[in-house]
Amino acid sequence: MSLLPSSPLIDQVLRTVARRYRLPAFADTPDQTENASPSTALAIAIEQARRAVACDEAPAAPVKRRFVEALARLIHDGMRTQSGDPVLQAMVLRQRAAQVQEYASLSAHADHDSRSIRASVNAFAHPAKQLRIPPGPQREALAQLHASASSASWSELYDAARSLLHMPEIANESSFQHGLTRLLDSPELGRLQRLDALASDDLVRQYRSLWDRHGPRSGSANAVAQGVASQQRGAAVEASAAQALEALARRLNEAQGDRASYRVVTSMRVPPSLPASPERAKTEWDVALLERANADDETAVWDVCLLVEAKASVDAATTDLSRLLRGLHLLAHAEENIVYSLETRQGTVRLRGASLRALTTDEAALTKAVLYCCDAPAESSPRLLGAASRMQLLSAQASLEFAGALAEGRHADPQDLEPVWDQLLESPRWRAVLHQYPMLRQVRDLMVHTEDLLAAIDGTAENS
Repeated sequence: MSLLPSSPLIDQVLRTVARRYRLPAFADTPDQTENASPSTALAIAIEQARRAVACDEAPAAPVKRRFVEALARLIHDGMRTQSGDPVLQAMVLRQRAAQVQEYASLSAHADHDSRSIRASVNAFAHPAKQLRIPPGPQREALAQLHASASSASWSELYDAARSLLHMPEIANESSFQHGLTRLLDSPELGRLQRLDALASDDLVRQYRSLWDRHGPRSGSANAVAQGVASQQRGAAVEASAAQALEALARRLNEAQGDRASYRVVTSMRVPPSLPASPERAKTEWDVALLERANADDETAVWDVCLLVEAKASVDAATTDLSRLLRGLHLLAHAEENIVYSLETRQGTVRLRGASLRALTTDEAALTKAVLYCCDAPAESSPRLLGAASRMQLLSAQASLEFAGALAEGRHADPQDLEPVWDQLLESPRWRAVLHQYPMLRQVRDLMVHTEDLLAAIDGTAENS
């Protein structure tokens, strides 16, 4: 059980704050499943299967039937030309067309290959190095080579490198010759040139168009702008969450009367000295409410009261939960009698190891130690099937073959989707999907709107 420091005021805020994102009662009756959307019907069937497995029972045959039928409906909807799912359609196109498969495979390496080629070009054609060469054909050729690399014009870069290699001016420049030869023979440049050649294929253009419908292409101006907007939105939510906890800290300090026992810090970074691996764990906490653990102002030591993560959407929190739980597990490895120094935006804070060690991941303790703060409106009809689970279901091989049959106008039998059901029940890779509803419920139970949190804190002030 958690031994986190607490107070009646904190307990009251956490108990009374509105949970507008909380999921409704689980729909467990067959008629609700039959009338539900494909995604909702899938979520219900998956949860029914999980409950059966948890009881060491085989799911009932009607549950399997409803799962398969709902998955078939989801794929049918996704393959609709105008209103379908562009990601599913892109995956199906990639499976059906060899040139699209090759393009997708090469695209996965494109960023790394581009960086490698640009680094090779900069080694002898960087603008600063061009200035060391007298004006003339060689400097102009190096400038053209560098410009081709900067603009990702790989065929032009190849031609420029070949022209340079045959220039009399570098006949005795072994470093130039070696660098150009390595560049021309590099597998990275070969892959990038092939990628350029495939880009003009009709099916590849269709594939790229489908991905563009899903969202801006990686590295594009739109993608950069979207990333900046997302960061700004996340920063705004974090600032609102910090303001709410500052209000709570003021209320707590007012109740203490004599001195400030509570404070708020942001961007609290986990020290590398903790005796556990930080791999895939949260190592920076957005906002933390701390309580003073000693009376020495010169060497103040603090305990953790509440950790808050700011998220711009419910989906962002859902995908973050496993990382958050690993982050708590990391903190819980603190040595009980050691004081740890953690960096924050407000400077270094010293936290008792016993306080960190008290952080546990059991559900009851979690609700007293962690909040997700969000400013997104609550959906009128919450999605019961998480985005990651939906994508894993659609990208299963049997699902793609079923969708491919639809794309080719062939008969697609829902029974052909039964291998997905078998994987769901048997494969460790599908455990997250099988348990997706409890995880989604847990995330939403931990999530509050920043306005609701402030309202709960204000409510305690009125009632005090």
